[in-house]
Amino acid sequence: MGMIERIAGWAGFERRSAAADPSWAALSPGSGFHGALSARGAENLSAVLACTNAIASALASVPALVYRRDADGNRVEMPNHPVARLARVGANSQMSWGDFTEHLVASTLLTGNGLALIERGGNGQLAGLRFVPWSFVSVAELSSGRLAFDVSDGRGKTQRYLEGEVIHLRDRTDDGRIGRSRLSRAAGVVCAVQTTEAHARNFMRNGANPAGVIEIPGSIDPEGLERLRLQFQSAQGGAANAGKTMLLSDGMKWVASQITPEDAELLESRKFGVIEICRLFSVPPPIVQSYEHNTFTNSETASRWYATFTLSYWARKIESEFARSVFPSDGRYEIELDLSSFLRGDPETRWGAHKIAIEAGVLDPDEVRQIEGWNPRGSGINPNGSDSSL
Repeated sequence: MGMIERIAGWAGFERRSAAADPSWAALSPGSGFHGALSARGAENLSAVLACTNAIASALASVPALVYRRDADGNRVEMPNHPVARLARVGANSQMSWGDFTEHLVASTLLTGNGLALIERGGNGQLAGLRFVPWSFVSVAELSSGRLAFDVSDGRGKTQRYLEGEVIHLRDRTDDGRIGRSRLSRAAGVVCAVQTTEAHARNFMRNGANPAGVIEIPGSIDPEGLERLRLQFQSAQGGAANAGKTMLLSDGMKWVASQITPEDAELLESRKFGVIEICRLFSVPPPIVQSYEHNTFTNSETASRWYATFTLSYWARKIESEFARSVFPSDGRYEIELDLSSFLRGDPETRWGAHKIAIEAGVLDPDEVRQIEGWNPRGSGINPNGSDSSL
């Protein structure tokens, strides 16, 4: 070991080649840490896909604003900050800001972790953010106690990134470092819903008819019984044969089972499965089009609850992770996901809030016009869009 390496070791500097703790190999995405049901497999359940899309797409659709705090604690919007520029023109050359946010949040919801590389230019300034599928990532713990992320490019090459070079969004953890997916925490619930869906698919595949038995007078040898089973299956089994007339001979008699889908509560079980998945993701059922117990009033309340207790939670996690990973450690800069934009589809509530703000002196009419995307009165802009000062 050279003198420079000794000094670096004494000073506690991190090295990308530092030996990793072997026990952390268990946290790699391919190790089964997240349970037997994969994220891709879980999305075959419509409720999982709907809940994931509801949260990820909602956060992807809101404006991302960058502020700087001055010495007095006042916030000033910084539209020219590199992060604000990425939010306008795209997180990288291949992905818009909305796509980037949607992918990052969806990965976190399904696997417990979302990772993005922080790309910087030659001057060290932020140049882009690049999403990395969690299945391409393995995690190691350096001797300093910090994490290193080994990212595969899918073509056999791997590059190591240290904390501060990545955005690591995570769901609740067991160790304070690596997130754990809600699907793995409630694997029994998810597998039960999956089993119910599989039963429903098989039921429809078999013609959606209750099972029954064929009574045969006398006895029949095993070979004859197998031939009868195959003949009956080819003539009557499957959805394509639903409703066909059954022909029996030699005194055989069909006795239908008295168990119906309603008796087996198949349909109710499927509805309850949607509610169970909604509980896992803290999404009100009306948000994912489950309207069984819905009224106009409680739907409106569910929307407010969703914005307050679900979206605000994830928005705050994203804001905190940007403050930790992207912005300088002095705490002057921060990003805010403006959830007030959800009122865009509710003009009555939005304009009612504007009216209150004007009457209370919080905003003036020109500020309200700016919020609505209109030019201030007397700005020199004609209604047809031309500048009257020219």
